[in-house]
Amino acid sequence: MEYTKRLVDVELENALKISGAVLLEGARACGKTATAMQFARSSANLDTDLGQRRVAETLPEIFLEGETPRLIDEWQVVKPIWNQVRRAIDTRQRKGQFILTGSAQSADDHITHSGAGRIMRIRMRPMSLFESGFSSGQVSLQSLLSEEPKISAQKEFDFRQIITEICRGGWPAYQGIDALNVQKALKSYLEDVVRSDFSSVTSVAKNSNRVRRVLKALARNVGSEISVARLASEIGSIELHGIKPSTLESYIDVLRGVMVIEDLQPWATHLRSKAIVRQSLKRYFVDPSLVAAALDATPEKLIRDLNTLGFLFENLVIRDLRVYAQSLGASVAHYRDSSGLEVDAIVEGAGSGWAAFEIKLGAHEIDKAAKNLIKLRDQVDTSKVGSPSTLGVITAGGYSYVRPDGVAVISIGTLGP
Repeated sequence: MEYTKRLVDVELENALKISGAVLLEGARACGKTATAMQFARSSANLDTDLGQRRVAETLPEIFLEGETPRLIDEWQVVKPIWNQVRRAIDTRQRKGQFILTGSAQSADDHITHSGAGRIMRIRMRPMSLFESGFSSGQVSLQSLLSEEPKISAQKEFDFRQIITEICRGGWPAYQGIDALNVQKALKSYLEDVVRSDFSSVTSVAKNSNRVRRVLKALARNVGSEISVARLASEIGSIELHGIKPSTLESYIDVLRGVMVIEDLQPWATHLRSKAIVRQSLKRYFVDPSLVAAALDATPEKLIRDLNTLGFLFENLVIRDLRVYAQSLGASVAHYRDSSGLEVDAIVEGAGSGWAAFEIKLGAHEIDKAAKNLIKLRDQVDTSKVGSPSTLGVITAGGYSYVRPDGVAVISIGTLGP
C-alpha cells in the first residue's frame, strides 16, 4: 500500500534531530509502524517475530545493532529493551538512533527509567478527516488560533458520509472499505483488547465479561463527566454482584494504558464571575468507530438514532482537534462551571491565544451553541488570558462562515490543521 502522509511525520522527523530515541505510542492499528518505517533504516518487530524476540531477550546488545534510526516495533513485548536502548544512547552520544513503537504503556513503569533527555514520547492517533482526505482543510486550526482566521469555505458531502466516517474511523488499513464490514472487524479489535491487550499492561485479575460491560458503559457515556462511582452503579444494575468503584477505576486505567480511551482535561482559567470552574474530566474513545462497535451501532441504526449519533460526532471532532492541535503544539480541554455553562472544546495555542468550540450535529442547535460561546467569552477574565481568537460551532453541515454575532460556523468537512 502507498503510504499516506500523516501530520505526526513532521513531529517525528524533528524529534529524531534532537533526541537519541523517539517513542511513537498509540492505539494498535493507528499506523505507527508504517509511519516509523518512513524514517527507519533498519527494523525489528517484537510483536510478530519470535526469533527476534528471543534475540532481544538473550542478546539485547546485538539486537540493537543495525543502521540508524533503528525501528524496534512494539518494544513493550520485551520490556528490558527500554533500559538497553537508554544505555545505548548514553554510549553512542548521537541523535536519532532508535524509533520505538508501542501500543500499550508498560505495567512495570517502576522498573523502567523515565528516559528523560534520551527518549522523546510522541502520541499518535488514528487518521483525522484531513489526513484521510475527507476534509478539504480550507479552515485551518492554525488560522483559528490567529488574529485573522479564514473561515469562508464550502465542502459538498452527503450527511450519510459523516456516519460512514464515524463508523469506519481513522484506521489506515480500513480506508475505502465498507463501513459495515469495518464495524465487524472493530468488534474483533475490541475483543482482542478484552482477551489479550488488557493482560499486557496489568497484573490485575480481570473478568472478560465485566471488561466488555465496562467498554459498553464507557461508550454509552462517551464525552460525559460521569463519575466512576456512578458508572459503577450503572454497570452494577446489570451485574449480579456489581462492581466496586476501585475495581472499575483499575479497568479504566488499563483501557487508558492500551490507548483505547483518552481523557479530556478541564480548562483551568480565570473568570470575571463568581462561578467556579469544575475539574471533572471527560472520557472519549481514541476513535469514534470504537464507540460504534462497542454499542453495535451500524450506520443504519445511527441514522435512526440522532441522539447517539450526536455523541459519536462529538468524539469524531475531539479526535480531529487533538490531531490538529498536537501538530501545532497546542492543547485541547473542555469547560464547565458551577453556573451550568459548558463548552465542548477549548484549544490553547503553544504560545498564547485560545479558541472555544461547541460541537453540534444539526443546524438547529447552532443558535444555542453560539449563545453559550458568547457567554463564555463574557465570563472569562480576558485581562489574564486574552480574548478568544475564535468562537466557533463545528457542525456536520457543508458550509463554513461567520455569523453576524461574530461566531464562526465551521463544517467538519473543511476543518484542518
